[in-house]
Amino acid sequence: MTKLKDIDFKIMFELMKNSKISDRELAKRIGVSQPTVSRKRAKLEREGLLEYTAIPDFKKLGFQIMVFSFSKWTPEALTELLPKEEFVKQVQKFFSRFPNVIFATTGGSGLGGMDSASISVHKDFDDYTKFMKEIKKEWGKNVAAFDSFIFSLQSNDVVRPVTFKHLGEYINKNR
Repeated sequence: MTKLKDIDFKIMFELMKNSKISDRELAKRIGVSQPTVSRKRAKLEREGLLEYTAIPDFKKLGFQIMVFSFSKWTPEALTELLPKEEFVKQVQKFFSRFPNVIFATTGGSGLGGMDSASISVHKDFDDYTKFMKEIKKEWGKNVAAFDSFIFSLQSNDVVRPVTFKHLGEYINKNR
């Protein structure tokens, strides 16, 4: 694991707030030279500590719902499948067919003993229903319980959209 210096954290936190910021402006904000920022940023990228992506406005792209899904695996799946590296590859291959799944993980134990979670966006409820049918077809015999939290992206109830800006500010204040 890479040992990070204070300047590395400052660069990462500023980039979490605005990944389009120039090295010159970033240097001004954190009080170092632009070449120092450029060198440190390149090192963070090379070491895989920084990855850039745009977070779109899903509503403006036409997605109507976002879904947080939780699965509880059967005891057989937990003992026979999950510990195996091949199983993880199968799950990765399955989700690679669905680019609308923006996060997926197995492991842990949380909400009601659930073993895995995913976040997906869908054009409409019909699209979500088709997605669920594919999950049941592929993994149904291995899933003991499944639950989803579905919410509308079309409503005005979203109080904080998906962003890392606030997380960067929080981590910077509390590290």
